[in-house]
Amino acid sequence: MSVHIDSASRLINSQEKSLALTCPHCQVLAHISVSAVPRFEDLQAYRPAQAGVVYRCDACNAPIFLRFTVRIYGASRIELSPQFAEVERAREKFSFTYLPEEVELLFREALTCFSSGAFNAFASMCRRTAQAVFADLGEAGKLRLFDELNEVRELAALSADTFARLKSILFGTAADPRPNIPLLDGYEAGIALEVTKDLLYEAYVRKGKLQQAMLVRRFFLDETQTNITPLSNAG
Repeated sequence: MSVHIDSASRLINSQEKSLALTCPHCQVLAHISVSAVPRFEDLQAYRPAQAGVVYRCDACNAPIFLRFTVRIYGASRIELSPQFAEVERAREKFSFTYLPEEVELLFREALTCFSSGAFNAFASMCRRTAQAVFADLGEAGKLRLFDELNEVRELAALSADTFARLKSILFGTAADPRPNIPLLDGYEAGIALEVTKDLLYEAYVRKGKLQQAMLVRRFFLDETQTNITPLSNAG
């Protein structure tokens, strides 16, 4: 994958037609198109380590700002890293309805860290979220969620290293004054996010939705039985 800015200040990206991300404004996974590129002359004059490019969301037309690391300043082109950082990230969604108050507070902050690109702060907040969950569910609940993590490992075909990192983040010893929380990059943080959401779903959301569905069923059953009028005997 090649990404560079030519001497005419045009961004050339070999993967431009397939470039898509979740828009931080409309929350839609959409293709993005280049809207504004820094001038070639300005970049050559100041030689910043990073270059910012403005894209347009093809779904809602809102501006999206991406930051690229500059690899090489050449005479007629400026090579950029194909990897970019999203200045604004779409907020992650989760059903907080069934979570205990403390768990909800901590996980909301974890999602804020993730959306801000603060991935190691996100990992720390995931640890605090897990500790609040274990305090609420007790040792039996903790063991059940550890079994769930092992199941996720098989379903998602997680590598041994990735599983070890997740285990360290979520099931580290709370008594450790300096918890060994591994450093994460964006991809690893994304995996940790999905696994944490899955564990919270299993711990609270699935049960809450099922109980709510049963209550609704019971309500309509009672209403139906109440509205049935027994037929009078003829004669």
